[in-house]
Amino acid sequence: MDNDTRGIIEDVLRSNRVVLFMKGQRAQPQCGFSAKTVATLDMLLPDYLDINVLEHPQIREGIKAYGNWPTIPQLYVDGELVGGADIVVEMLESGELAEVLGVDQPAATTPQVTIADGVAGMIRGALEQRPGMVAHLRIDARWQHTLSVGPEEPRESPIEASGIALYMEPWTASRANGLHIGMEEQLQGNRFLFDNPGAPPPVQQMDVATLKARLDAGAALQLIDVRPPAERGLASIAGARAWDEDTDRLLDGLPRDTQVVFYCHTGKRSQQAAEYLRGRGFRNVHNLAGGIDAWSREIDPTVPRY
Repeated sequence: MDNDTRGIIEDVLRSNRVVLFMKGQRAQPQCGFSAKTVATLDMLLPDYLDINVLEHPQIREGIKAYGNWPTIPQLYVDGELVGGADIVVEMLESGELAEVLGVDQPAATTPQVTIADGVAGMIRGALEQRPGMVAHLRIDARWQHTLSVGPEEPRESPIEASGIALYMEPWTASRANGLHIGMEEQLQGNRFLFDNPGAPPPVQQMDVATLKARLDAGAALQLIDVRPPAERGLASIAGARAWDEDTDRLLDGLPRDTQVVFYCHTGKRSQQAAEYLRGRGFRNVHNLAGGIDAWSREIDPTVPRY
């Protein structure tokens, strides 16, 4: 491994507490072992850095030499190699992974879950077509809900929900109390709806007049600009912070009910950032509707439009 590659790896590990070197991306793994590792980490952590080694051949080979570990994926915590897919899964089942990540173990609980009649009928039909399979509920650390049918997995226990035996592991059980699973009909087909009182509230839309009034009143809020430096140089709202590593560290140390408002040019990129922060457990997250363009048109015409 050359010195440049070693320097890149060391800088990444120094700047990020939890790093997963994998094939593909967190949202779309490109090998079964990477997918298994992502699914395991997602159950405990809402946020970590994933690096797609398929896009960086020098990192792909360099990380093998760096940790003296011949395969991908590789999980690092606090700069130390934890291991690959099988080790990560074993550590989850033993409870050691939660300890390494600094996450509290879920308390033993039997959640109350209800299922709409139509959904229950669909599950029964799927189970009849696949003998020996069970119904699974999964709720990860980003409060993403998944309902599926497949083989029973280790550490899962069933609960009775509207006549269905619903299997879940302890992390999901700790997030499922009060959940109602319904269904919505769409042109593209039906989709499940998960009404979970324990999940962070949806991202709220804030209009520019409301933001102006709250800023004028000295409201305690974090205003975050997600645009790149070039766009911020064209126009900005006074008092906004750039969406960078320093801001991310600041947010990590704030209470999860802190009011946070994201903005971009028109409101699309900031919506994605707001959804991301909501997935980390923040419960008072807003997107500035219309972005800085609406601010210029409706509040402060001295702010240039572009």
